[in-house]
Amino acid sequence: NTDDLFKPGMFVTGKISGDNNHNEDVITVPASAVMWTGERSLVYVKTSVDQPIFEMREVKINGRNGENISIASGLQHGEEIVTNGTFTIDAAAQLQGKKSMMNKMGGKVMTGHEHHTGMEATSNKAETSSHMEMEFSKSFQDDFSKALHTYLEMKDAFVSGEPQQITSLAKKAAAAFESLLKKDLGTLEKEHLEKSIAMFSAIGNSGHLEQQREHLVVLNEHMVAMAMNLKSPSENLYVQRCPMANSNQGAVWLSLDEEIRNPYFDSGMLTCGSVVQVIQ
Repeated sequence: NTDDLFKPGMFVTGKISGDNNHNEDVITVPASAVMWTGERSLVYVKTSVDQPIFEMREVKINGRNGENISIASGLQHGEEIVTNGTFTIDAAAQLQGKKSMMNKMGGKVMTGHEHHTGMEATSNKAETSSHMEMEFSKSFQDDFSKALHTYLEMKDAFVSGEPQQITSLAKKAAAAFESLLKKDLGTLEKEHLEKSIAMFSAIGNSGHLEQQREHLVVLNEHMVAMAMNLKSPSENLYVQRCPMANSNQGAVWLSLDEEIRNPYFDSGMLTCGSVVQVIQ
């Protein structure tokens, strides 16, 4: 049963290949393709040849060698899997009530977005709230919202194409989000936050705009995933997407304004994109 869960293209798919030096039943995939809940290891498999339709599947890990993971069972040779962007796809699956990382059975999740996305609200709020991919304390959400303003300043510097200003603000944002690690976070929540901090640092350590934009793609994957799990943020957040960014694979970003101001291109492509989600 395929889940037509997320059609914006901010992901990369790759063919599964085997390792001829080992047991022919073992499949090797990039580590970035596998999500781990603490109990289960999951990947997203492409189920349609012509459309970006994906199915979450549980796999058994055989071992890890550097940036590659060997899969003992759950995948077949030749299948296509998502190798970059898995958290964004999973967050979208969760919000649409599909099977997701923290929701084995599916079912609608009550957030604040439903009337913007056309989702139908479930009648059992208590049941669905326990299936949230990430749970943040009120204290964390308040501090996250404050730190987010530094991210938004940096995003505006990307729009203006100012690498030195981007560098300065990225370092400031890394420090702001680093302080949030002191909060009581679960494994998945901490992983998103740590990867965001790593990307802020990578942006801050690069003085080349195009390289900074490459890091921004990955950063936004994690920032959007966290933001989509905020409950009643202090300000409306717009999740925006440009299908031509990231080498025509698409990329997202967060904004306080509905107006599109694209951080991935120079001024000639400033308005490329659209609002795909409103977080309120």
